[in-house]
Amino acid sequence: QVQLVESGGGLVQPGGSLKLSCTASGGTLDVYAVGWFRQSPENEREGVSCISASATTTFYKESVKGRFTISRGSDKKAVYLEMKHIVREDTGVYFCLTDPGLMCTAGSLHYTRTDFASWGQGTQVTVSP
Repeated sequence: QVQLVESGGGLVQPGGSLKLSCTASGGTLDVYAVGWFRQSPENEREGVSCISASATTTFYKESVKGRFTISRGSDKKAVYLEMKHIVREDTGVYFCLTDPGLMCTAGSLHYTRTDFASWGQGTQVTVSP
């Protein structure tokens, strides 16, 4: 089962940019869809963006459309989330996930956990002041 490690979070001012990485070991990220989720003290964990296993389809939560871009590295061992024009509401811990229960279409991200789920440990994004 693939292991995932997120990186790239940090403290950023509103309007700034960050690029998050989700790096896989023990496998590649072209078997199942990969999603980025975030969790804040005020909200439950929510799906922000996803990319299909073929990398031909992507989805973005409405509030991040036009600001975030998800992509996969050519070696299929990393998925990135480029964040631009960051706003305070983007604050949270960002997790990546790959799971056969993750359905990623252009119009939706739907997740049903299976025994094959792989989550990373998360990377903190703090937007301040």
